[in-house]
Amino acid sequence: MLDYIFIKGAKQHNLKNIDIKIPKFKIVSFVGPSGSGKSTVVFDIVYAEGQRRYIESLSAYTRQFLEKLEKSDVDHIEGLSPSISIDQKLSSNSRSTVGTTTEIYDYARIIWANLAQYYCYNCGRKIEQQTPQDIVDKIFELKDKKILIMRPIAINKKGEFSQEFSLLAKQGFLRIIVDDIEYTLDEPPKLDKNKKHTIFLVVDRIIVDENSKERIQQSVELALKNSKTIYVKDVEKDSQDVYSTEFSCPVCNINYSPKNAQSFSFNSPLGACPVCHGLGFVNKLKLEALINENLSLKEGAVKPFSKPRYAQANDYAMQKCKQFGIDVYVPFKDLTSHQKDYILFGSGDFDGIIAMVERFFESDIFFASQNAYLHASVVCPECKGFRLNKESLSAKINGLNIIDVTNLRIDETLEFFKNLEKSLAPTQKQIAKNPLNEIIKRLSFLVDLNLDYLTLSRNTATLSGGEAQRVKLATQIGTSLSGVTYCLDEPSIGLHPSETEKLIKILKELCDLGNTILMVEHNEFLIKNSDYIIDIGPKSGNFGGEVCASGTLKEILENENSLTGKYLSGKLKIEIPEKRKIKDFIKLKNVNVHNIKDLNIDIALGCLVGISGVSGSGKSSLIFDFLLPKLKEKINIQQAFDKKAPQEIDDASLNLTDSEIFDSNVSGDIENFQLIERVIAINQSPIGRTPRSNPATYTSVFTDIRELFANVTQAKILGFTPARFSFNVAGGRCEKCKGEGYIKVEMQFLPDVYVLCETCAGKRYNESTLSVYYKDKNIADVLNMSLDEAYEFFSNVPKIKNKLGVLRDIGLGYIKLGQNATTLSGGEAQRVKLAKELIIPQNKKTLYLFDEPSRGLHPDDIKKLLQVINRLIDNGHSVIIIEHDLDILKSADYIIDMGTGGGDKGGEVIAIGTPQDIAKNPKSLTGKYLKEKLEESNVFNRRHRISKGN
Repeated sequence: MLDYIFIKGAKQHNLKNIDIKIPKFKIVSFVGPSGSGKSTVVFDIVYAEGQRRYIESLSAYTRQFLEKLEKSDVDHIEGLSPSISIDQKLSSNSRSTVGTTTEIYDYARIIWANLAQYYCYNCGRKIEQQTPQDIVDKIFELKDKKILIMRPIAINKKGEFSQEFSLLAKQGFLRIIVDDIEYTLDEPPKLDKNKKHTIFLVVDRIIVDENSKERIQQSVELALKNSKTIYVKDVEKDSQDVYSTEFSCPVCNINYSPKNAQSFSFNSPLGACPVCHGLGFVNKLKLEALINENLSLKEGAVKPFSKPRYAQANDYAMQKCKQFGIDVYVPFKDLTSHQKDYILFGSGDFDGIIAMVERFFESDIFFASQNAYLHASVVCPECKGFRLNKESLSAKINGLNIIDVTNLRIDETLEFFKNLEKSLAPTQKQIAKNPLNEIIKRLSFLVDLNLDYLTLSRNTATLSGGEAQRVKLATQIGTSLSGVTYCLDEPSIGLHPSETEKLIKILKELCDLGNTILMVEHNEFLIKNSDYIIDIGPKSGNFGGEVCASGTLKEILENENSLTGKYLSGKLKIEIPEKRKIKDFIKLKNVNVHNIKDLNIDIALGCLVGISGVSGSGKSSLIFDFLLPKLKEKINIQQAFDKKAPQEIDDASLNLTDSEIFDSNVSGDIENFQLIERVIAINQSPIGRTPRSNPATYTSVFTDIRELFANVTQAKILGFTPARFSFNVAGGRCEKCKGEGYIKVEMQFLPDVYVLCETCAGKRYNESTLSVYYKDKNIADVLNMSLDEAYEFFSNVPKIKNKLGVLRDIGLGYIKLGQNATTLSGGEAQRVKLAKELIIPQNKKTLYLFDEPSRGLHPDDIKKLLQVINRLIDNGHSVIIIEHDLDILKSADYIIDMGTGGGDKGGEVIAIGTPQDIAKNPKSLTGKYLKEKLEESNVFNRRHRISKGN
């Protein structure tokens, strides 16, 4: 077996025909600037080729069902093993949870199917299926007691029961108990047939002792002859027990089906709640979204019926309304409440608009996909969000059903199963041994990866990229595979420095199983603890794509060609700027959000504030779930008051989007908010979701470029204006693709697919527009340039050059000017947004909020990022960054460190002040690592003061 993966002649993307030798069964870090080609090597060559070759080894019949993978642009690869990508993406399917992804829930279902005790969901009584001998044995536990053995005739039923009494008397029975009163069958009571009665036949009256064993056995068999249930009453205590030979509740007469693992799956009809079908929520029609009250029925008040495709449905509704006497030309808001009710809910032979719309949702896939916005998800009223049916939820272990356990924190779930393992009887232990071992092992991995604050019921779509990747990693470790090449994309994302120590331990365990770990990484600790390092560079884009250095840590540190090595050795470092004098603060009062309880804190303005703490400690909750929406709400209200009289203020005038509306479950207030005129989150969401959006249009530099092209002599001769060079308006664009360069193919419930336009070959413009050249390039050529190339190309046009310079300064010189927004990574999108803020100066005092802007950034890129952020602050703005990167935290003016742990163990401020203050605080876990970083920079003893005055 080869000990290396050999790649020869790699030319994929920006790679410069390079040869790479990667050691197997080691942890290998790929490092280098953003866009240098690291991910190309790991994911587009090693992972993609491993997948392609595996698929090619399958039969032709099997391959027809799998997507065909293109061969990577390399001359030769050898030494490949099956590859698995552990990236930051997880299923957005609402049925996918942490428990199902890690398969822990699957093993838990086996445990519940075999060990759970059932309780009646109606009365709470324990459900037990017993043989006649089991019942006799139970009765003998009432030794020396006087008992009645009874058969139920009627439980809470209406009737006279005279025929039943007569038949029982003929069979030789003597006594009955009716509504707690004993009668003889010679003189049975006359009952009111309209009232409910409870009636028992007394089969035997006996004292339990050794001499009565045979008689008790006969009486039990007699009682069960025409019934599956018997009652045994302790005469002295006046209490009774119920026994059944069926798996049912003898009191409520509810039968329970025998359970298997599928009965506890919310993805199976056997286990899923019949109302929500295992989703835990149901869709409820939003009336405010359904009706435009300012329009009449004729004008299209019913929004989904206003489209030509559904005009027939609208005509039918109008016809019924006319018959009811409703004027279809009157705006909906001016109708009477009685008329509105008729339109919405119907009457007689008209079902109403709501019923009509719901039927369309059920029968018309296109309607459902186009009108999804009409539905709001609410907790299922049947299962209360627990996903399973009543029977499955009635199965409990130690008082908890399976969903109760998955709703616990993962560390609490681990404790539950460990305690269960200790408490099992030998027979039960044998049954549960394998699934319990798998559950405990996988939960332990999740805890080791600092995901203890999550729950198994957490939907994977709500996880951050870092959390998603660690969940995948725990799953892979749990499978105990060997001989696999694992490809990881920045596994340190979202991890506190203390948590990366546990991560490297997990990676080494995975490697020790006989696997190869390839990771694209920028984290200093993980890189230094790798077995081998490959530095791709020297720069980004067309200026990268070469192997600058490779070898052990020692070899990288000594290699002058390695930019990463220079940062690791300390030859290059991110210098700490002089701290700013802080005068202003906003005050957060009595904040309650998620795990944060009644928090009061001051946040400095006019400087760089870092928010630190372990995963789940409450950083994002404080900044993005409280500060952002609350501050937006207060600023918008203040600005509305500045423009209008108080009595004119309403929700519409506040201009709040859904994402800006303050969650009613969150409480707290902000003082001194008037010091901020604008707040914006610079996050990693896309700058656009279609090919129409790109860095040039987003930052407005394309406007200047279009004006430049319109001033070219050829353009003036043809009468072209700047609009001619826009791909968003008719005239200059390709009309086949409407200027997108691609044709969108709608896939309804699947993601839309974009196919290259055959008319313009992706250039977006028609031939006439492309005939205009500036220097030797047309408008399509310019959009295809990298930002670095465009910067040089427009070097004599200061207006354009300066804007492009901002994008280059932030480390984006390698991306194309017209690159589709959908192809930008989260980190790239975030930096484009940041550049826009500098390109288009803001006069309003702005608070910028960042969530881990260091993601995907090399130390050299972080240096550039900090320079740009400092420019924002120097322009009079404020910046708050949630961050784990120590180079950014040491550069902050002010740090708020949260903890102490994640989930309900977090939500508190552990330390606050300058980086030096945090480093000196013994309670701060961040401080421990920050102290080491500051000492490396020889600045620990510098004096940095926080001043609240002048």
